Amino acid sequence: MAAYVCSFFHAPTGTWSHVVSDPASHSAAIVDPVLDFDPASGRVGTEHADALLAHARGHDLRIEWILETHAHADHLTSADWLKRQLGAEGVAPKIGIGAGITKVQRHFRDVFALGAEFATDGSQFGHLFADGEEIALGALRIRVIATPGHTNDGVSYLVGDAVFVGDTLFAPPGGTGRCDFPGADAATQYRSIRRLYELPDATRVFLCHDYPAAGAEPIAQTTIGAEKAGNVQLGAATTEADYIAFRHRRDATLAAPRLLYPSLQVNICAGRLPEADAAGRVFLRIPIHQK
Repeated sequence: MAAYVCSFFHAPTGTWSHVVSDPASHSAAIVDPVLDFDPASGRVGTEHADALLAHARGHDLRIEWILETHAHADHLTSADWLKRQLGAEGVAPKIGIGAGITKVQRHFRDVFALGAEFATDGSQFGHLFADGEEIALGALRIRVIATPGHTNDGVSYLVGDAVFVGDTLFAPPGGTGRCDFPGADAATQYRSIRRLYELPDATRVFLCHDYPAAGAEPIAQTTIGAEKAGNVQLGAATTEADYIAFRHRRDATLAAPRLLYPSLQVNICAGRLPEADAAGRVFLRIPIHQK
């Protein structure tokens, strides 16, 4: 049985969010939702998340899972906001992420000086997925494929003939995710992508990001066959040594993501913002690096 997927593009961060559902039972999951955030004003919005909810309501979908492919460094997740909205309607979706999130939390607890009281056991999430784990989505099965390399906690979700790959793969002209974050590793990512390339060529690949040129439409999906044949950074014939050398050269030229610190500070907490102070104000921390 094929999964039905509807994709939503968040242009400010170049992010794709997806709603995947079983047409028979109307069971559904949201993958990689985005919380609107303007760093200049500090304003948070829910326009993108509202569109996901509107789609679910309009198609009578029951959102059972909110799935993160990893703790994103380029956008804030709206997972917690969505969970609270759906909870108020009598639905109780779980927020799931790869078990490697605990390593990410341990690192960024120190970066943000969150203190020993900050839990690094992943308990902010509803479920931590192990490699190969399967969960039901109506009559469909979701199989978790560990795909670390871009981050420690990277996972892909295989639902029927559709796989949601996070930042592990981009559209063929865009290549693959960077491997210079804490805990990242190009050799590990190469092996993760090789695992994905073992899927049937017709498998639909749903992307987390696309950065189209001016006037071009963003690409939400491709196929495993298209990636193997045309990915400009890691095709079917690319060797591990060549990929590692390329990633090291390429990553050395990349700037830090614009929303790196706001994103990770929120995303290691499953989308929960820091606690408000006595005046109701919420603050994010930004480490300052002095020369």
